[in-house]
Amino acid sequence: MTADYDIGLAVLDDLPGILTLQEPNLPDSGGSLSVRLSADWFARTMAEMPLIVARRGGKVVGYMVTTTLAAKAHVAIVQTMLRRFPASPDCYSYGPVCVADSERGNGLAGAMFERLRTELPGRPAMTFIVADNLPSLRAHEKMGMRQLGAFANDGISYIALSY
Repeated sequence: MTADYDIGLAVLDDLPGILTLQEPNLPDSGGSLSVRLSADWFARTMAEMPLIVARRGGKVVGYMVTTTLAAKAHVAIVQTMLRRFPASPDCYSYGPVCVADSERGNGLAGAMFERLRTELPGRPAMTFIVADNLPSLRAHEKMGMRQLGAFANDGISYIALSY
């Protein structure tokens, strides 16, 4: 099914599609993304690290963000995760990952992940997932990530993962 997708590096023209996809996946819309990110944030991130998008019929239907750990060093949840699970100097932050509801179950997250690994070969990454988000945990384990363990931030339980 992933043959129907164009998976590659995001370009500035993808920003409106990324922002549109983000909205229904935010907590206030019942989604599991942790925070709303601005167009400026995505543009800065794209200039520093790979941001992978999946397009179907020219429409953004998935995205996968990477950042340096330094770029997220000011974020409380990242600080908490790194205190519990210190990272190597070449480690980067992986996520968020967002796939359109209509595209889930087609292997899209795994396909985007494979594309990402061609951009950053051999580099380790860390991410976290809300502990009760079992579909996301299963998907990431299928991609070869391993659980580092649990941690809590602001009373919410998370699982840290790495590859």
